[in-house]
Amino acid sequence: MLTAFLIATSLQTQTPAPPASTAADAASERAAAAAEKAAAAAEKAAEASARMADAAERLSQSLTQPPPAAPAAPAAPAAEAKKDEAPKEDPWKGTVGLGLIALSGNASTLTFNGLASAERKTRQWIYSAKLQAVYGRSRLPATETEEERTQVVALAAAAQVRGDRRFTKVVSGYLLAGAETDHIKSVEARGIGEAGAGISWWDEKDEQGRSTWLRTDLAFRYFRETRFQYYPTRMDLPDVDLGGPRVGISLGYGLSKDIIFTEEAEAVPNVLGESRLLFNSTSKLSARLTESLSLGTSLIITYDSAPPVGKVSTDTALSASVEVAF
Repeated sequence: MLTAFLIATSLQTQTPAPPASTAADAASERAAAAAEKAAAAAEKAAEASARMADAAERLSQSLTQPPPAAPAAPAAPAAEAKKDEAPKEDPWKGTVGLGLIALSGNASTLTFNGLASAERKTRQWIYSAKLQAVYGRSRLPATETEEERTQVVALAAAAQVRGDRRFTKVVSGYLLAGAETDHIKSVEARGIGEAGAGISWWDEKDEQGRSTWLRTDLAFRYFRETRFQYYPTRMDLPDVDLGGPRVGISLGYGLSKDIIFTEEAEAVPNVLGESRLLFNSTSKLSARLTESLSLGTSLIITYDSAPPVGKVSTDTALSASVEVAF
């Protein structure tokens, strides 16, 4: 009986076992929590992998692409750039021309004129040279002597060299030296020296190939003129000096690509002695036949308010010539 009593008491004091369903739910919750943590870890791993891939791509691009160029300085306005642009250096270029008039019969005349000019431009200098000559001889109808029948009607020559130093594309200073002779006008020799400034107002060539330019000079000129009368009788004449301001203009206007009109004029009043004014003008129309060959017609006017004794003040010459460019 005692043994049965002890066994019954022991069974009453033991804790009852939990139900089977409660243990299964706890295990399921732990498994769900573990799965959630695993999913969160996988998501973070995927984000880290994407970031690493992006970083690797940027590194690859930086290694394969050239470094970016430095930012360019702001461009100057087109007008300012054109104004400050240095002129190109050109080789020597120029023309050689020849005109001729020949008559025969009861009276014969032979007159020819030649001219040559050359110019070269560099970034700082402009060099130019001019040569000009004219000769004419006439044989009149029968007179008393052969000497009276043959007469020289033109005998003159002139040469000039000039050097311009560019200060800007527009303004330059220059020196000029030259010599002239004209036996018909009783000028045995005339030496010329000049210093001044030149302004190139424009010098352009349009899309059709037409050239236009305008240049002016303001300078002081001095020359010594030795005089001798060659015709009709030979005699010595007093020499004269002249010095004064010189105003010059050179204009060119292209009527078309192959036809151009030019005008060169100058005026020199004397301020060193007696009143005297020299004025020269050359108007010319040129038509180009080929790249190097052209025809030209020119009108030359020379005026001297105080010419040698027995000479008139104004001379004019109208001539046609063939010119070759080089």
